Amino acid sequence: MSLLTRPDYLEGAAPAAPSRATPRMRPWTPYVFLAPYLVLFAVFMALPIGFGFWTSLHEWDINLPAKPFVGAGNYADLFDPGSVDGSRFWMAMRATGIFTVASVPLLILLPLLVALLMNGRFRGRNLYRAVYFAPYVLGVAVVGFIWRYLLDGNIGLVNHYLGLDVQWTTDVPPAWIALVGVTVWWTLGLNAVIFLAGLQDIPRELYEAAMVDGAGPLARFRSVTLPGLRPVTVFVVNATILASANMFGQSYLMTRGSPADQTKTAIYLIAETGLRQFDMGTASAMSFILAGFLMCASALVFGAFRVRGKS
Repeated sequence: MSLLTRPDYLEGAAPAAPSRATPRMRPWTPYVFLAPYLVLFAVFMALPIGFGFWTSLHEWDINLPAKPFVGAGNYADLFDPGSVDGSRFWMAMRATGIFTVASVPLLILLPLLVALLMNGRFRGRNLYRAVYFAPYVLGVAVVGFIWRYLLDGNIGLVNHYLGLDVQWTTDVPPAWIALVGVTVWWTLGLNAVIFLAGLQDIPRELYEAAMVDGAGPLARFRSVTLPGLRPVTVFVVNATILASANMFGQSYLMTRGSPADQTKTAIYLIAETGLRQFDMGTASAMSFILAGFLMCASALVFGAFRVRGKS
């Protein structure tokens, strides 16, 4: 058949392009793309974790060449109530628990309230958002030193303007009130921004449908806002628990663990044991015990929200 008599040519259609076979993906192609991440993960995560666990099995003094293997001896000492390290560690874990239990509810409810207010339409909304988020950009050293002098029992401006005589950094419970209050003031903005992003992702049609059904503000919050925020809330709760349990800078800079190490958290004690007393083996064992508690806490959070999601 000649070109002039071909039906596609007579109808003005372009000649069909020759088909190209789809190239087959080689088995090792995904691993090539994963290689940069796997290398970084191995160097900065897997190897340090493995080396830390190996260190926890030794009597590891960085100043001595001999580092005898003690197996689970460091862990056994920490669980022995009669040992010095064990009593200090569980006192620090108690302090960590007090701070976490006191700070986490405030760092969930107050940011949620702020996000609900900031989600409205009013003049200066962006300015108010920036004001709430501004403290978070400060480093922990700046926050700790500023509030250490503001809360000083003798020359602090807080006592001066409120007419109080409270030792905010050397007595309990005032020291806990100061640590929790400063932490909430400092980090509230981050959680509020996360909640605000979650609120803006909830479709407006759901609120309109609820209003058509006669639902009031409280009913809309309970039936639309809270379910829509469930994924964000899981992240915020879990991240806040982990951050609160790893609190170090505020206690180190503001209270120095006073009084009598009652505000010395687990991370504070781990850093002191490993870097000041040079007992890296015991410090590593403390770290892995704390990590175990945090993993259990994360599992409980995910399990609780999953059960509520199914009900």
